[in-house]
Amino acid sequence: MDKKIQILSQYMPEKAAMLISEWIDKYRCEFKITKGRESKFGDYRAPFRNSGHRISVNHNLNPYAFLITTVHEFAHLLTFNQWKGKVKPHGAEWKNNFKMMMIPFFEMEILPSDVEKALAKYLKNPAASSCSDQVLFGVLRNYNEKIDNGFVSITEITENQIFEIKTGRKFKKLSKNRTRYKCLEISTGRIYLFSPLAEVRAIS
Repeated sequence: MDKKIQILSQYMPEKAAMLISEWIDKYRCEFKITKGRESKFGDYRAPFRNSGHRISVNHNLNPYAFLITTVHEFAHLLTFNQWKGKVKPHGAEWKNNFKMMMIPFFEMEILPSDVEKALAKYLKNPAASSCSDQVLFGVLRNYNEKIDNGFVSITEITENQIFEIKTGRKFKKLSKNRTRYKCLEISTGRIYLFSPLAEVRAIS
């Protein structure tokens, strides 16, 4: 087995890894598996100077979230190839490419039925991040490894709840601002915006 496929298979279903490996070669893409980032699942960088296409995806995603994020970023790559930055990052062109590039993975029948159903609904009008779709995000979270440390998605705690993040800083959850949560830091009184990806622990 190709080494690239071997590595990718540790993070996504093996059938999917074969096609993603082909895309990496086809588009001459530098593909990196990175440490977990609380602000995003993945990232695409367009060619610049001596660098080609670059995609990075968080290592700590479950196999289905990893695959969906990877395809999301490749849709950015294809959109850049077609339009060279002349269209919106998550505009109609990207949405169409994302839908089209997901089709082979539906045909492989590698997704659990609940993920497939939520993803199909989400793809009717995909947003900038899968975590902004509460149904899909919730279904994908069911496949995360359970670690009993009290940390949950910020989406799971109630408004006005006091919580702490992994560094120990304490906040109060306020209102939702489009796709992010407005939170008040207890010690400074400053307002911060939290991604729905953020993992927090409620304090009673």
